[in-house]
Amino acid sequence: MIKAVIFDMDGLLINSEPFWQESETKVFSSLGLKVNKKIFEQFMGKRIDEVVEVMYAMTPWNHVAKEKVVEDIIENVIRLVIEKGACLPGVHNTLEQLKDSSYKIALASSSKMKIIVAVLEKLQLKDYFEVVHSAEFEKYGKPHPQVFISTAEQLGVHPSECVVFEDSLNGVISALAASMKCIAVPEKNAYNLNQFVIANKTLSSLNDFEITQLTSL
Repeated sequence: MIKAVIFDMDGLLINSEPFWQESETKVFSSLGLKVNKKIFEQFMGKRIDEVVEVMYAMTPWNHVAKEKVVEDIIENVIRLVIEKGACLPGVHNTLEQLKDSSYKIALASSSKMKIIVAVLEKLQLKDYFEVVHSAEFEKYGKPHPQVFISTAEQLGVHPSECVVFEDSLNGVISALAASMKCIAVPEKNAYNLNQFVIANKTLSSLNDFEITQLTSL
């Protein structure tokens, strides 16, 4: 029986993936690195510090600390969230349905907490979530399941009583590894939509969500 619903944030509640891509392109390009759409697809759902580590392993640089690279990307993403951030279609309706049905609601994101706070304030969604958790407080980010396991613990529910909404393949893998159900809402231009067949259910948009879908997972 589903008692709690856990939401990812980037690409699900807010169309922030272009913000991440713009910020990463700007900062990595300043270091002489090349990025492309296929690389961004692989990075979706992962922590930015882990992304920077991967990029450094591929093409090391010496003149800027990795911590500074991470911070520059984060600050640029926050600036874009404040300037351009907006809810994706169906977000408010989905949250209202869950609230009216008395489900526990949480957010578990790979983004650092300062970005989560900026997004929730910009979109005015903060009051919907009983728990807000960032993978920055975990040893490993997605696709490792710990961020979702910790969120369930904070909600006071067993992982098997949770369903996760995710837009990235790394997030779907993370949710399933946590022994949770997962509803995937992938970006329509995702590199390989067929990969999302592992999710319990796939929606083209949160506009397609109906509360009755939770009982059929």
